[in-house]
Amino acid sequence: MRNFLLLVILMLASLATLGQGFEIVPLQESYKGTIGEVIKAPIRFKNTSDKPIVLIIRKISGQIGGTQKNFLCLDANCLDQRAEDQIVKVEAGQTLSSLQVALEAGLVSGLSSVRYIAYNKSNPSQSIEFEVNFIVEEKAEKQSIYTSKFMMLKDVYPNPVIDHALVDYKILNEQIKAKIVIHNILGNNQGEYELLSSENLLRIPAEGFSAGIYFYTLYINNEGVVTRKLIVKK
Repeated sequence: MRNFLLLVILMLASLATLGQGFEIVPLQESYKGTIGEVIKAPIRFKNTSDKPIVLIIRKISGQIGGTQKNFLCLDANCLDQRAEDQIVKVEAGQTLSSLQVALEAGLVSGLSSVRYIAYNKSNPSQSIEFEVNFIVEEKAEKQSIYTSKFMMLKDVYPNPVIDHALVDYKILNEQIKAKIVIHNILGNNQGEYELLSSENLLRIPAEGFSAGIYFYTLYINNEGVVTRKLIVKK
């Protein structure tokens, strides 16, 4: 009798697993990055059934900083999770590997977490909740790109750029006019960005740039004082 009950329990467990229809590949405990970066965590769903399924992934809660944003990305297409669910189709037996949870790390270090639910569109009772944790760390100190009595250009990061570049600087003399000018490899001007004395961080979106190699030059009072390479990835 005991063996019979054990067999029934094992059969029910097996049916429950098959009935779920999909599973999530285990996540890392946390994903690390530095201030200003976009940190991405791969999310992999496996269709354990013999039919295609459509999954809906929805954010249900999150603890992130005021300067941070989080997204669900399918390949290079990212959705702001304040507005939309991500819908993906997973073929029978397939493991979907093109989905990512991304965190725009913002300007403050610390721990951030986001919780999601994924469910089968045709059978919402088949669902999995999962949490993604991000650790945002301070950037390691390094020598400034340019220093003078007028200003300091501390860093331009991340480099390569995917979503945006941050220009970290400090104006020491408010009488000067400073700007960053970006050129392509042919020397064509791709954009000019004023560095205000009232601020110390400039955000340059990468959406207007094609993937490739560029150069940024710091100008002080219309005189170029330093040039560095900037790589844009898509």
